[in-house]
Amino acid sequence: MASFPLMVFDLDGTLVDALPDLTAALNRMLEARGLQPLAQADVRPMVGDGTKKLVERALAARGAPYDDATESAMVADYTDHVAAESRPYPGVNATLSRLQEAGWKFAVCTNKSTAATEALLAALDIAHWFAALGCGDSFPVRKPNPAHLSGTIEAAGGTPARSLMVGDHANDIAVGKALGLPTIFASWGYGKREMADGASAVAERFAALATLGPKLLS
Repeated sequence: MASFPLMVFDLDGTLVDALPDLTAALNRMLEARGLQPLAQADVRPMVGDGTKKLVERALAARGAPYDDATESAMVADYTDHVAAESRPYPGVNATLSRLQEAGWKFAVCTNKSTAATEALLAALDIAHWFAALGCGDSFPVRKPNPAHLSGTIEAAGGTPARSLMVGDHANDIAVGKALGLPTIFASWGYGKREMADGASAVAERFAALATLGPKLLS
């Protein structure tokens, strides 16, 4: 049984502010179809359920139907420009360093594709922090299905009894609760504040995880 505590993170809106590049990729997709662009404020509430839902919502906002080919093209284009403007949130490296020194390990559980996740983490030079990546195409299911989170924890060599989930979306809180994990809502992310309902704690900034994590897994 794993003896180390494991902090599992959502990606977009939790570890990384990816909204500028997601918006830009969606707008290139819309432009190719002769549709009007979206503002970042429009895209913000669309994020969190994977790329298919993101593309569906963007197209629906412009009265256009979804199709798989459009999504595939958008994902490829986005992956090519994944870190043009995206950046880790303030405090990510310092906080993870502090927790790592205290014996913590980390994993990512995201509905984003493996290709885009790996490209983003590598471009931002934060891939080295994570023992495992559980992405949207890593398992047959995605968040909020608890098998996505349990598979990620297993891949990291952890156990649910010594893990907690951090995220900015209702899916992150739901998936953590489904496995009986403590959950921390990332209030700096894209989710509305009411998505924190049921979370074990709310973090106002990333640095707060250095104290909240140990308290919840004491």
